[in-house]
Amino acid sequence: MAKIEIRDLTKIFGPAPDKALAMVREGKPKDEIYKRTGHAVGVNRATFDVEEGEIVVVMGLSGSGKSTLVRCLNRLIEPTDGTVRIDGTDVTTLSMKDLRALRQRTFGMVFQNFALFPHRTVLENAEYGLEVMGATKAARRDKAAEAPARVGLAGWEAARPGQLSGGMQQRVGLARALALDPDILLMDEAFSALDPLIRRDMQDELLRLQDDVRKTIVFISHDLDEALKIGDRIVLMRDGAVVQVGTPEDILTSPADDYVARFVADVDIARVLTAGTVMKRSEAVAVLGVDGPRTALRKMRNHAIATLFVLDRNHKLVGLVTADDIADHMAGGERDLAAIMRTDITTVSTDTPASELIPLMAGLPHPLAVTDERGRLAGVIVRGLLLGALAERGGNA
Repeated sequence: MAKIEIRDLTKIFGPAPDKALAMVREGKPKDEIYKRTGHAVGVNRATFDVEEGEIVVVMGLSGSGKSTLVRCLNRLIEPTDGTVRIDGTDVTTLSMKDLRALRQRTFGMVFQNFALFPHRTVLENAEYGLEVMGATKAARRDKAAEAPARVGLAGWEAARPGQLSGGMQQRVGLARALALDPDILLMDEAFSALDPLIRRDMQDELLRLQDDVRKTIVFISHDLDEALKIGDRIVLMRDGAVVQVGTPEDILTSPADDYVARFVADVDIARVLTAGTVMKRSEAVAVLGVDGPRTALRKMRNHAIATLFVLDRNHKLVGLVTADDIADHMAGGERDLAAIMRTDITTVSTDTPASELIPLMAGLPHPLAVTDERGRLAGVIVRGLLLGALAERGGNA
């Protein structure tokens, strides 16, 4: 079961939405519905899931319905039709009392406008949500104390918003949401008001923070570069409807229609493809303490390769050996693979962008090793494989 399940979510603005809703269900276009009923379709039968711990970016042009959709998730805007389930509970059926309780324990919100209290300090602003929940001063101070440091504001707890830059003020808004320790963060154009450099810093901060806290995040943006950078998946909207859901690579390489294709036409695919998407499994490896020089050389011959990566018994990458090095040392009677292997090798993580792989491989005489978060060999990249992947997806090398 997904953390958030959205099914046929629809919002129609107007006093008597029934006729407009019937037209939505018939598949009538937004403009026709407005012309015939005077009602505006904000969200049109949106359906997608958000898995626990992932960042889903909902994006589209102005008027696409993305901000309306995110406010329907916790009923800041009342949906007209459809369901929103959080951990299996249908939010659309809750009483106001139960809805308030769900909002307080489950949701944190960060908006484009920081909405800070100018007369309160950073720490006092971070405590505000806990104050609304009725926590005692001591309890909310204790619970909110770590939030400023978590978003990079250690030492600024006693400062007031007027003493902070725009980026720092947005961090206070994020700290206020995190102080509640919510399962889900709803972030509506949270970085849109920031200067480009500060905005990139905040995107990096969010990714760093996500590594630590692993929240479920629904992030609203109109910026494709931002979506590609922070999103595990992207939900692309047009005229209130969801037109495609997928990973950044899905959206770029397999657009659902001409609208999506035009939307992503100017993106450099090399910035989106990663080492993990273009690598292949290593054909053979050597294991320290198990394989000797002769065994390693035999593996190379059997697989028609001249380089062999070497792992320890825990499958961690520790080096590589070449056929020439083995031949030279075997002539002198060397039987220990550790004495032959090279340890100063270049490695990349699975999420390294393809744009960074090209210069790394330019002068590399052997395949590039890709490692996971534990330092284990995940795969290898050869130059032809990388260039082929870029060419297939329309990139440049």
